[in-house]
Parts: sequence; structure tokens; C-alpha cells
Amino acid sequence: MTSILFSILGIYIFILVGYIAKRQFKEQMDERTITLLSVYFLQVFLTFWGLLKRPIDTTLFMTPMIYLGVVIVALMLMLPIVKQLFSDQKERSIATVAALIGNTGNLGIPLGIAIFGEESIPYTTVINLANVFFVYTIGVYFYSRGTFDVKKSLLNILKLPILWAAIMAISLNLIGYVPSDSIEKTLMMGAYASMTMQLVLFGIYLYGVQIKTLNIRLTYWTNSVKFTLLPILAFGAISLTDLDTMIKGVLFMELMMPLAVSNVNLAALYDCRPKDLTAQVFISSLLFLGIIFLIIKILPSL
Repeated sequence: MTSILFSILGIYIFILVGYIAKRQFKEQMDERTITLLSVYFLQVFLTFWGLLKRPIDTTLFMTPMIYLGVVIVALMLMLPIVKQLFSDQKERSIATVAALIGNTGNLGIPLGIAIFGEESIPYTTVINLANVFFVYTIGVYFYSRGTFDVKKSLLNILKLPILWAAIMAISLNLIGYVPSDSIEKTLMMGAYASMTMQLVLFGIYLYGVQIKTLNIRLTYWTNSVKFTLLPILAFGAISLTDLDTMIKGVLFMELMMPLAVSNVNLAALYDCRPKDLTAQVFISSLLFLGIIFLIIKILPSL
């Protein structure tokens, strides 16, 4: 337990580093550059390292399918309710998908290592990949609304190098490729650099949060979905499977991740109240910092 707590503390230290750096250097620090470096380069290393850690089996494919199943069911349940609660189109878009786009990359992968060890990396990596698919299809559709159609959203997926890297890594895995020690170390360095960079980037985005602009109704709704509806659906789905206890724990933990920074990226791109979303990311992250200790106690009983 002590080692897990220190690992979690280490994760938030890197987030704090990003926050302090942005506060100190402000305009001199360009978060877009860091985002591009992380998404288009470092996460490629992370994807290769994660997907080549062990031979692919059916459980590795089943894990992201269950994750997406829970998220899609939650989306279907929310759609009619959101239309009744939110009249503003932009608020409705945020309320529909924000809670479903979790921080499976920035926090999910390093937290999985802290709690379950490196054995969790293939599962957290493919879940993060499933989350990326969700972000750049359904997420883009709802945040852009009338600006882009579904076809354009699907085309955006093809532009992501992380997806092509995943296809290549899975292909190499299926033909039995095992990286040499030198290649393994290179991939590992890039992977850990990616995780560290993402945590720092998250802290940079948190600097822009202004609590006075907080949308109370949206905050209640988003966090209720994230920390009540999703856990209930996750527990129900997991109980119907005979997966290994560690895999069940990874699934439950990943579905409980706080809102991802990618929510803010898409909101800013399509002018969908990015300040509101930044506040939602901040609040869900604060709540998660307390809820994580409850999650650690629940995981062994799954």
C-alpha cells in the first residue's frame, strides 16, 4: 500500500511540475508544441512498448471491447436525459461526452503500473487506444456538431500515428516478433518519457483553470456520470466475465479515470466552451485524488 501511495504521489508531482512551469514561464511555454511532441512521437514509443510486452491473446482484445461497451451503453442512457437538462447546444455537447473521455493515457497507464505492475501495460495501452478511437469519432462529432460530419471525424482517426503504430505493433506481435534487449530499452525510455510528458502537460493545462467560471449544473452532471453511472455499469459488466482479477481491476480503474485533457483540446478546437471544460477536468481530478483510495480497496474484491 505504501509503495502505491508513493507512486500516486509521484504522478501528481509531475502534474504539479507542469503547473508551476506554466505559471512561471507563461507565454514562453507553448503547450501545443508539447502536445504535438507527445501525440505524434513519444506515444508511438509507448504504444510499441505496451503492445510488444507480451504475446497477444483473446483477453487482450476483450478488454478494450468491454471498455467501449460500457462507454457506449452510458452514452445511450444519457442522450435522452441530456436533451431535457441542457438547452444550450454547447453545454449539451459537453454533458454528453466529457465524462466518457477519461484520462486513460496521462494517468491510467502510470497508475496501472503503480497498482498492478508492468503486467498491466498491454491492457492499459489497448484501453487507451480504444479511448482514442472514441475521442476521435464520437467525441469529435459531439464537440464539432454542425461543423464536421461523421465521415470527417473518421478521417481524423487515420491521421493519428498512434493508431498506425498500434496496427504495426499488433502485426509484429502476431508473427512472433520479440524485441532485442537494446530495442526494448529504447522503447522503454520513449514510453516513460511519454508518460512523464503527458503528466507535465496535464499540469500545464490546469494552470488555465478559473474556479469562478465553474458551471455548477454541468459539474454535478459530469461528475455524477463519471463517479456513479460508469462505476455501476463497469461493475455489472465485469461481474459477467471470467477474466483474471488483475484485468478486471484494470478495467474498473480505467473507467474511473478523471476527465482527459483531450476534452479541452477538442472544445478549444471547435469553440465549445473550453474554459468550462478545463474547470470540469480540474474538479474531476481533485475528486479522483480522494476516490483513488476507495478504488484501491475495492479492486481486490472484483
